[in-house]
Amino acid sequence: MTSKLTFLGCGDAFGSGGRFNTCFLVETPKTQFLIDCGATSLSAMKRAGVDTDSVPLIFITHLHGDHVGGLPFLLLEAALVQKRTAPLTIAGPPGLSAHLPRLTDALFPGTPLELPFELSVLELSPDLPAVVAGVSVTPHLVKHAPTLVCTGLRFRLDDPHGNKVLAYSGDTVWTDTLPTLARDADLFICDAYTFDQPSAQHLDYATLRERYAELGPKRLMLTHLGQAFLDRMAVGETPEFETAEDGLVVTF
Repeated sequence: MTSKLTFLGCGDAFGSGGRFNTCFLVETPKTQFLIDCGATSLSAMKRAGVDTDSVPLIFITHLHGDHVGGLPFLLLEAALVQKRTAPLTIAGPPGLSAHLPRLTDALFPGTPLELPFELSVLELSPDLPAVVAGVSVTPHLVKHAPTLVCTGLRFRLDDPHGNKVLAYSGDTVWTDTLPTLARDADLFICDAYTFDQPSAQHLDYATLRERYAELGPKRLMLTHLGQAFLDRMAVGETPEFETAEDGLVVTF
């Protein structure tokens, strides 16, 4: 088995194009894990036939709802419906541990989060390599929301065909940490909310095309496309790089 990634959800915060919020399933010969778990992720997982009970590990890039809002739904279903017993680890940026119970209470007031399984919530320090449940990851600071710690993630994955590097920008504008994230990655998934219109919080395709040589990945895929970007594609403006779609499976 080679490593593969399923775009369970690759949309923006607003469901543009009917797409689910960000949620990627990574499967390697040794493990599987989610990257982000936006508000619609439980529905996306069920549509794709993913056994939610079998996912041992979730990585979170930042604390916006379209990247973390699905966690209360997933946890409560695991406790109340699935009667999960297998442990679960959630790793993300500083602030995650305090945010998760607040988020759950906001969405399900009066419903205590009493879990019949072991839940470990780990906060990853930016720019420090870590090994989480056997997965090697380095979070790098990116620029998205000034009051939050927002990160991109670079993974080094064991693979019988040689170690693979998977990288994801998270939500960000252009920042000097992006080449560090992307350089020589077997697959680099990058935010591209707009086609060529500058955004205060997100990258645009035109900037990525202009600065691609600085990134230097082996393969680049665009995600988090907004409605204006999708509209441009609908009239035949095709970007030079691959674009994600919900349900798309890629190997790397």
